[in-house]
Amino acid sequence: MSIHSWTTRAVHAGKDDLAALGLHAPPIDLSTTYPSYDVVGEATRLDEFAEGHDDGGPPVYGRVANPTVRRFENALAELEGAEAAVAFASGMAALSACLLTQVAAGRPHVVGVRPLYGTTDHLLDSGLLGTSVTWAAPEDAASAITGRTGLVVVESPANPTLDEVDLRALTDACAPVPVLVDSTFATPVLQRPLEQGAAMVLHSATKYLGGHGDVMGGVVACDEELARSLRQVRFVTGAMLHPMAGYELLRGLATLPVRVRGAAATAAELARRLGEHPRVTRVHYPSIGGAMVSFETSADPVALVSAVRLITPAVSLGSVDSLIQHPASLTHRIMDEVSRKEAGISPDLVRLSVGLEDVEDLWTDLDQAIAHAARLP
Repeated sequence: MSIHSWTTRAVHAGKDDLAALGLHAPPIDLSTTYPSYDVVGEATRLDEFAEGHDDGGPPVYGRVANPTVRRFENALAELEGAEAAVAFASGMAALSACLLTQVAAGRPHVVGVRPLYGTTDHLLDSGLLGTSVTWAAPEDAASAITGRTGLVVVESPANPTLDEVDLRALTDACAPVPVLVDSTFATPVLQRPLEQGAAMVLHSATKYLGGHGDVMGGVVACDEELARSLRQVRFVTGAMLHPMAGYELLRGLATLPVRVRGAAATAAELARRLGEHPRVTRVHYPSIGGAMVSFETSADPVALVSAVRLITPAVSLGSVDSLIQHPASLTHRIMDEVSRKEAGISPDLVRLSVGLEDVEDLWTDLDQAIAHAARLP
């Protein structure tokens, strides 16, 4: 175990061998294929890769593994306190792999705890991957488990209401069925679900792990046994994270603590001011903190989003610049109205991803946008 603090490890994770290699910055390996002079030996290794094992050597082919991506996986696993991590081309690709491992194992039933990210909700509800879902409140999740349940899926803090779940209570109640926690909003800076009994931690790495709105990826932290199953799915589906994305995500981890803590301080102040605004009827801000704020308004929420000038009206989150959007129109539009209501997603709800701008500048923009929306008939 490292003697250094978690923040220090975020800077150095995945890079411990660089000095011995005579390097300072991690190298980017863009190879799609690798020389295989020992054909018999490489054939044996390829069989091992197909079974989800990874010996850390040259990966034979770029769809199997990649040295740059491995660095990111190793670093994220270290920061989450996991045995392993497996990276994918997107967060939804990562979630799909988690579901497919359970379908292949004959456990296609999922217990879902709403609210979840809108496309996650849609994927579970649609059964497109051969799964079925029972929706349950956190306290009822255990009673919804059947003999064919492979996963309990929860997001905490949740998208977009920022609801929080007692993860220890949930994992204890649902054991031995594995609990998958989407921890995208929290990041390992604010919570590490494996310490609360979760079996898998999912991140849309596109968000805070990358942190600059210019890279897409997903990653799952878990034990090595589950990682092997996920690598098997990735091997055959081709959902491999691109090496350049792996490099950018590894770079993003180094500043993750500073970015999250800085944005969280601003978000907390904005949440306080929003709570005092006469046109804001409710503010959602998680007890663990973080850089996400949601609020409900008596003004026109769509007009409010359209009226910002500094903040960018856009989906996604976790960037160094602030983003705002109306979930019922965009990220959660794919859900039907009844499902949105059951998940607590009000049509008056606005979601704000707070960046690293000055708090006064952000507040001035929010205040004028609310005032503009409130003046409309």
